[in-house]
Amino acid sequence: MVRKNDKQTKQTQGRNKYDVDEYLDDKVSFVNFKYVLSYLAKVKGSMSAALIFSLFSSIIGLSGPLFIQHALDVAVPGKDYRLLFLMTGGLTFTIVFSIGFGTVRNLIVAKTGQAIIHDIRYDLFAHLQRLPFSFYDSRPHGKIFVRVVPYVNSVSDALSNGILNFIIEILNIFFIIFFMYKVNAHLATVTVLGLPVLAAFIWTIKNRQRKAWQLVSNKNSNLNAYVQESIDGVRVTQAFDQQRRTLATLDRLAGERNKAWMFAQYISNSVWFSTETISQIVFSFVYIMGAYWMNPMASFGMLLAMGNYAWRFWQPIINLANIYNTFVTGMSYLDRIFDTIAEPVLIEDAPDAHELSAMRGHVVFDNVSFSYDPGHKILKGVSFTADPSDSIAIVGPTGAGKTTIVNLLSRFYNIEEGRVLIDGQDIMKVTLNSLRSQMGIMLQDSFLFTGTIADNIRYGKLDAGDEEVRGAAELIGANSFIEKFPQGYDTPITEQGGGISHGQKQLLAFARTLLSDPRILILDEATSSIDTGTEQLVQQGIKTLMKGRTSFIIAHRLSTIRDCTRIIYIKDGCIAEAGTHDELMSLKSFYYQLYWAQYAEETSLENSSNERET
Repeated sequence: MVRKNDKQTKQTQGRNKYDVDEYLDDKVSFVNFKYVLSYLAKVKGSMSAALIFSLFSSIIGLSGPLFIQHALDVAVPGKDYRLLFLMTGGLTFTIVFSIGFGTVRNLIVAKTGQAIIHDIRYDLFAHLQRLPFSFYDSRPHGKIFVRVVPYVNSVSDALSNGILNFIIEILNIFFIIFFMYKVNAHLATVTVLGLPVLAAFIWTIKNRQRKAWQLVSNKNSNLNAYVQESIDGVRVTQAFDQQRRTLATLDRLAGERNKAWMFAQYISNSVWFSTETISQIVFSFVYIMGAYWMNPMASFGMLLAMGNYAWRFWQPIINLANIYNTFVTGMSYLDRIFDTIAEPVLIEDAPDAHELSAMRGHVVFDNVSFSYDPGHKILKGVSFTADPSDSIAIVGPTGAGKTTIVNLLSRFYNIEEGRVLIDGQDIMKVTLNSLRSQMGIMLQDSFLFTGTIADNIRYGKLDAGDEEVRGAAELIGANSFIEKFPQGYDTPITEQGGGISHGQKQLLAFARTLLSDPRILILDEATSSIDTGTEQLVQQGIKTLMKGRTSFIIAHRLSTIRDCTRIIYIKDGCIAEAGTHDELMSLKSFYYQLYWAQYAEETSLENSSNERET
């Protein structure tokens, strides 16, 4: 038994590192079986139809050996050609209709399996859209991606074909036993005696087999996480000439995955091997008993029919062993999928949440404290007020809590202590949609989606026309570089904005925020990657955008916030000082020191640049 604290430690380690396995309980979760049944219930009509076609196919197919026995024991010895013709026709009938019903059944199962895949992947992806930032902060994104695509694909066969075939093969065993005892009870008993031996073997190795496939799932997850991280960081890898180290790490992770997969295959194949071995031994005893031990000796037709049924009896047993292997493999992936779906949605509407009416923009932070990790507070009793149309600049050293303030205002994280009010309403008691739809947020990382430049700007307002898109771009100075592209606003952008500079990405993200026409504007390092010349173009756009809106600006360049209504200096999670630029400069304290330190740095860089030009 793993202690709770040890379990939590293992879970955290597995989430944060690509080379540490994620933790899973040793026992199969019955909660996950409930999830499985809920998805099967959605397609119960199709599953029932497939089951009916399967039963018809099995029963008709199993009657075939009876026609063969009758033909060999009666028609052939008696030279009854008419009876032989009828038996041949009956056998042909069983083959054709068995194949026909089986084909229809396979088509239904294939369609049903795809429906299950769609539902699981949709629910998983929809749940990921609702999970808080803290979920993504604590996991390599590659370990999340692998659950949405490869793992869901891997479980489809187990949930559709696997479960349906399991039912069919169980029924087939009973049908075959019925037909065998109809032919000869003694030979039928010999055939089924090997079944308890196989059942005991499977029961013995089942836990070991599940753990082996869980290990494969872990290694796949680790490998996928590292590949995605390496692709995202390929520029850094090449810049520092670390390709050999990267390849060595990949080789190690791939080797661990292959070793785990081979071990799992070894255990799974032992089930198949044992089934084949036991079945062949049973076949031998059936023929030996029929030919030498029975009195009178079994007829040739009886032996042929019993051999056929014995083979058919062990065929579903072998199929069940394969289904078992498939299901054990699938469950290791289902654990990952359903564990993700079971992740709590920490940021959601309260049961009594109400719509936030049109904002005026009056914001109050009332003694707010917050921590990402227990025992380490990022904000400590922060209190301030912003009136409508105020522009609030938040400055301070790295890690002081500046971004945390705007994250709490946007409710990307839940407020632990204190309150944040907008127009007198606690944001914890209003719906997320009504809150965020009235905010324009430009985060520190400017993310662009695959599509055109126009598509990315229009993301701020999906029904915006081309003129609105162009107007937003012109206002912040992006139009000048956009029109230099041959395709202008229809220029395609690759994943995460490949093909354009980081500064241009920020300009497009800024235009996207502007287009949303927010009541509260949040700019987190909005001009951090824009050169001085471009920044001058952006400043006019910022002033226009802030007019009539409550604005919160986190800026590295203090020159961009001199005209703000109020500047708040955050230090060690607290408000160290607040006021206008002139007021804070007159205090000659934290802001004063930061301003002149930055001014000296910029002057030094400018002088160095002028000297190089001279």
